[in-house]
Amino acid sequence: MPETSNPQPATRGAAALARRVLRIEASAVAALADRVGEEFERAVAMILQRTGRVIVTGIGKSGHIARKLAATLASTGTPAYFVHAAEAAHGDLGMITAEDVVIALSYSGSSEELLTIVPLVKRQGARLISMTGNPASPLAREADVHLDTAVAEEACPLNLAPTASTTAALALGDALAVALLDARGFGAEDFARSHPGGALGRRLLTHVRDVMRAAGSVPAVASDASLSDALLQVTRGGMGMTAVVDVDGRPLGIFTDGDLRRALEKGCDVRTARLAELMTRNPHTISPDALAVEAAEMMERLRISQLIAVDADGRLAGALTTHDLMQAKVI
Repeated sequence: MPETSNPQPATRGAAALARRVLRIEASAVAALADRVGEEFERAVAMILQRTGRVIVTGIGKSGHIARKLAATLASTGTPAYFVHAAEAAHGDLGMITAEDVVIALSYSGSSEELLTIVPLVKRQGARLISMTGNPASPLAREADVHLDTAVAEEACPLNLAPTASTTAALALGDALAVALLDARGFGAEDFARSHPGGALGRRLLTHVRDVMRAAGSVPAVASDASLSDALLQVTRGGMGMTAVVDVDGRPLGIFTDGDLRRALEKGCDVRTARLAELMTRNPHTISPDALAVEAAEMMERLRISQLIAVDADGRLAGALTTHDLMQAKVI
């Protein structure tokens, strides 16, 4: 029999249930906003004041959220790592120092594995922030700062599986990481340094000198060169252009394949024309130390495909094309 796309009895109502889950979880996150206040600010201040690292711990589903929070903190300027609550009681507590802050996640606030290590964390001299759904729980009472992640109900139809509660903890953890990011003045370039393999890292850590072709590989002619000499350089260089330089190597102009087309449209005689009459004078230039994204922005804004790079003395240092930027994955 041919397959049918009609919903089977077991899947009917799935979309309605999914919408219910999303609404419950969205409401759980939204409700947190009214509870973010003095305790949250105390948590931020505590982490900023300590000279150690942030250790995030939890078990079960809360452990998965704790691991994600540690990764988010670490990538946004707050040195952090995850310690499994069960492993902590079997040696991993040795990673915690007196200058650290421990963030413990447990919705019930009564997880045996966490309560086992709390006295040891305190004995080490570390500070403790708890994230629970029960402010009266043992973990909340023992913490230096408690962050309330209580939810009205789980999205699970049985109101059992951690769903809305883990989403709420995840969102509050993100809020904490972002507040710390802002307090530290952590910017886009800092983010790029911790994500060098990503697109942002390539965009913010790549400089013009990393992309450009060095002066020795850039076609260049003198201003008194003939058009035929310039065309030879354009062809050999493979950049669709040649720089026009003075005796000291300072760019006086640029001659591109676009300049050639415009000259031919005006009836230029290739055999007798001089380059000085056809080149684009005072070309746009950029420093090799500029970011490659700056070159990309300039070329897009000016609608040009080639850009000359000059050193501090104004001499030809190199040149780049939009193709070079594309190859470097800057654009």
